[in-house]
Amino acid sequence: MQDSAPRKLILGSTSAYRRELLQRLRVPFGVAAPDVDETPLPHETPLALARRLALAKARAVAQQYPDCVVIGSDQVADLDGEPLGKPGTHERAVAQLQKMRGKTVVFQTAVAVVCQASGFQQEDVAPVRVVFRDLSDAEIENYLRAETPYDCAGSAKSEGLGIALLESIDNDDPSALVGLPLIRTSRMLRAAGIALLGPV
Repeated sequence: MQDSAPRKLILGSTSAYRRELLQRLRVPFGVAAPDVDETPLPHETPLALARRLALAKARAVAQQYPDCVVIGSDQVADLDGEPLGKPGTHERAVAQLQKMRGKTVVFQTAVAVVCQASGFQQEDVAPVRVVFRDLSDAEIENYLRAETPYDCAGSAKSEGLGIALLESIDNDDPSALVGLPLIRTSRMLRAAGIALLGPV
């Protein structure tokens, strides 16, 4: 897959969280905003929605940069089959957290890697099972005022004060809950010809 000159890497996301995570791999990369409608399809499961959007984002940016390797990612909180996305407002965040208190929520974090020129395409999902504490209304309000996580799926900013909302986290890719599963991403990047620890 790898040509004599390594392909450039692009993160197809404007998320500051994903950008910070990808920086951990110490590979130079650019950032491009994918133009993708994130509206769920009728009867679409949270898992299917996350998969579809991650791949759509990667493909959208790959069309603009066909010679580059592009990462797309998406996260949807799954509460008993109901998709919970970014709340956007304080009121919606309160409603989300009230729904999730005392419940197990699966954060479906999907990632796709696409290179149009080489025909490379892979995608995967890292599910993260999160058990929320039985939160009081006051705790929810205090958390939201302190953290303002209105751009986070399910209002849960686990890398900050959001960790205090939780009883437990169960997953096999530790960065997935923040928004980009780096173990799966690393595996795909190696397959696409991006050397992370020297020659592949």
